[in-house]
Amino acid sequence: SVSVRRRKMIVLLGMMSRKPVAGVIWQTIHYLLGFRRLGYDVYYVEAHGCAPVMLMQGGDDGSARAAAFIAGVMRCFDLDDRWAFHALHADGRCYGLDEKQLRQLYSSAALIVNLHGGTQPLPEHTATGRLVYLETDPVAPQIELYDNLQWTIDFLKQHCAHFTFGENYGNPDCKLPISERFNFRPTRQPVVLDFWQPYSDDPGRTFSTIGSWRQFERDVTFRGEVYYWSKHYEFMKFLDLPDRTDQAFELALNRYDEAEKRMLESKGWKVRNALDFTTDVDAYGKYIARSRGEFTVAKDQNVRLRTGWFSDRSATYLAAGKPVVTQETGFSNL
Repeated sequence: SVSVRRRKMIVLLGMMSRKPVAGVIWQTIHYLLGFRRLGYDVYYVEAHGCAPVMLMQGGDDGSARAAAFIAGVMRCFDLDDRWAFHALHADGRCYGLDEKQLRQLYSSAALIVNLHGGTQPLPEHTATGRLVYLETDPVAPQIELYDNLQWTIDFLKQHCAHFTFGENYGNPDCKLPISERFNFRPTRQPVVLDFWQPYSDDPGRTFSTIGSWRQFERDVTFRGEVYYWSKHYEFMKFLDLPDRTDQAFELALNRYDEAEKRMLESKGWKVRNALDFTTDVDAYGKYIARSRGEFTVAKDQNVRLRTGWFSDRSATYLAAGKPVVTQETGFSNL
């Protein structure tokens, strides 16, 4: 008789429907396909309990549209039957995989990866001791541990291992406090080159970037000093750049107002609304590939604390053969 060895499974817990924009989608897909190319069966699950606000219409809960959105993304990458949306924000209905299949998946998975650390663990996530925390934005959790915030301690201890995009974490020049309780291991985001190299022949004329101009909700205070989340603080340091070079610069932005757009344009920056194209993964990829390169900044938190964070969006510019000009966060140590 011949026995067939079944491939091990990895479940990725993500948040694509909560933030249905191409940057989040590509980050998620790169992990799913990366795991698959390593030989694993991969499944994508949303069980974060957050309402898919950007997909909701009128007074509905958006569950059906969230499920349809996820199904469409997964279909594009030959993962048609490998997803579930657990509508914990509403009636608890499961879309894609049913509830029984989902519980079987959790119990048999080799790993359950909590991408972004964005999913509050359920008992079925933690039952096998295989839930992994994968942090895409360092700083706040490490500061909260330093401040001995019980909610953060309780959340993190449900995971068997902890990873961070802060690749300089633990090095002497990184100012993030070291946790004695949780061993954060630096990790680097995957990029599947196949999706970006076909675009790389276009030389482009304009340096560009994609992001939000103002975001005030995630500032942190550490040892009496405020560290900012919003990127506009760092962009303002380079406001006069277009006047100092013949290069063209464009900012594809979200969260800005008309006065801010006029101010940037008066300094020589082109400004466009990022949401005009960043809800489409193909349009997003073409925008990056048709750029001359990326000119961008990092968040103040990562710059001053020297976390070693590097943008997964910037990594896709590089994958498309485009140079990236960005602020040092300590990643040059690596």
